[in-house]
Amino acid sequence: MFDTFNTPQAAEDLKVMAEEITNRTVTWVVNSHWHGDHIRGNQAYKDSIIISSQLTYEKMRDIHPSRIGKQKNDIQGLTTYIQSLQEQLAASYDSKLEEQISFLGEIEASLPYLELTLPRQTFINELTFYGSKRSAKLYTLGGGHSDCDSILYIPDENAIFMGDLLFVDTHPTIFEDSNPAIWVQILERVKEIDFVVAIPGHGPVGTKRDLSKLIEYIIDITKMARTTNEEIAIPEKYQNWSSSEIFHQNISGLSQKVKLINVSNSFPFY
Repeated sequence: MFDTFNTPQAAEDLKVMAEEITNRTVTWVVNSHWHGDHIRGNQAYKDSIIISSQLTYEKMRDIHPSRIGKQKNDIQGLTTYIQSLQEQLAASYDSKLEEQISFLGEIEASLPYLELTLPRQTFINELTFYGSKRSAKLYTLGGGHSDCDSILYIPDENAIFMGDLLFVDTHPTIFEDSNPAIWVQILERVKEIDFVVAIPGHGPVGTKRDLSKLIEYIIDITKMARTTNEEIAIPEKYQNWSSSEIFHQNISGLSQKVKLINVSNSFPFY
């Protein structure tokens, strides 16, 4: 299993589906990086071996207990917020608002019994799984989207699982711990690998072409951020991508990064 979703209930649905398809129990579970929407379903796999990079494990261990504790202590606040969104939806229908309510409702339902379940095994650079019919290589090239992002490559299937290093036709989230320059370098290196199918962290299944599109997006949006204009229009080639609200969040966050770093050294692709 590669990543466990944002809630235990979603993770349990995924587990049931996987075991029905394969007629086997889940033995290994990979956490590609430490962000909550990829690890908060771990408790559904307590009987499996959960594995991550050492840095991902450390981030999960150090950051999530307080985050989850804070959310558990304010369930009523979340409930009140969801109710306010439902009132807005009743006054004027908005599909994005409906999706947000559904998303937050799933989190609300999970919080009373949510438990942080940490990986039981870690690796530093890479690890190979050997099966009876095929092998799989789990490795990290460093941190692009997060402090450390893991990739799972299955040569015999011409498939690669990218986690949040890849967003397909979806605006990628560029967080405080993201490094756009390294992110681009990682994607360029992955493009050299022999694969046909790329499974992203968000969006539909992609190909190498989608890696190139994301590289172009990161370069474009980093250049735009130098204007520090948060109201800049979304370029036409990205207007049909989902999660359009992320675009201006990225512009805002990157404009702050640009102020703090030597752009010419940190963004050599300018």
